[in-house]
Amino acid sequence: MNIVEGRNPVFELLRGEREVKKVLIAQGIKETEVIKEIKKLAETKGVPIQTVPREKIESVSRIEVHQGVIAYAEDFNYRELEDFLYDIKDLSELVVFILDEVTDPQNFGSLIRSAEVCGASGIIISKRRSVQVTPAVFKASAGAVEHIPIVKVSNLVSAVEKMKEKGFWVFGADSSAKKSYFETDLTGKSCIVLGGEDKGISHLLLEKCDFLIKIPVFGKVNSLNVAVAGAVLMCETQRQRVKGNE
Repeated sequence: MNIVEGRNPVFELLRGEREVKKVLIAQGIKETEVIKEIKKLAETKGVPIQTVPREKIESVSRIEVHQGVIAYAEDFNYRELEDFLYDIKDLSELVVFILDEVTDPQNFGSLIRSAEVCGASGIIISKRRSVQVTPAVFKASAGAVEHIPIVKVSNLVSAVEKMKEKGFWVFGADSSAKKSYFETDLTGKSCIVLGGEDKGISHLLLEKCDFLIKIPVFGKVNSLNVAVAGAVLMCETQRQRVKGNE
């Protein structure tokens, strides 16, 4: 069973498809619009709501900022790659993000949020050497994790090969690239690979990329945080798609 913490994350959880077992709300909490919506959604879905002392929330919380709201839900449902590819087989304009050893929960959650907001079709992560969907990731994503497929695979290189077989072009974000992202056509069926905070994209995965792209920097610091870099590229993919449809 998963614990989801925070007002917006619990709200988005209730909007999603996962079964929610119960919601705990701290006594004396301010009746904001979000709290009202949480109660309304829970009632509609038949989810029990318990008003409990704040100390009870504190005792089960796994993050610092729970905002007095916690929900218990069934385990998070990762997607299988084959099922995911079947679901998107008829789409001609889509972007999928592949995360190589992203280990920071805040970065992962932020990437999920940006991807969902920008209309990405899914995110692929590795079963090993990668942060999984935890309460901290859920909170950082503001609940967006409930609305975008997260695919977990044993081998990212093999996953990239399968994506290419299905007609995807694979772009690796790397500071050594000769072309910038705004000089690159990211429309059509695109995969964008982002490397982890410390090592970037692995050598084997870089070799599988069709193109390497970079985000130009003009200051003294030579790179962006992976979550920020991902958001920049996600916004660009959406901009190109909107422009192409005008």
